[in-house]
Amino acid sequence: MSLIQTGKIDLNSTDAVETTAGETATFTRVTFPTPFPEGAEVVVLPLTQTFNGPQTPGIRIHDVNREGFLIRLNEVFIDNNTQSDGKHNTETIGWLATTV
Repeated sequence: MSLIQTGKIDLNSTDAVETTAGETATFTRVTFPTPFPEGAEVVVLPLTQTFNGPQTPGIRIHDVNREGFLIRLNEVFIDNNTQSDGKHNTETIGWLATTV
């Protein structure tokens, strides 16, 4: 039996693009309303709910566990040839967390 929790968070990116694996100082912690059971294998599916900037925000997820996860916007490209500075307007990100 799968367990499901949902939520949303308003995020922006005022920091440069994060390209160093495992560097999470610029991420935001999301805590589930109710922790999943001990030993549960949890996956998180995020999706941008708004369109507040001209570039597409990339969503980075890290450290998913039974109590929550880390999330960050990581705008990467302005167009096919130009790398972004990483900064992005505030967007609402909806998320669904479930057990597998």
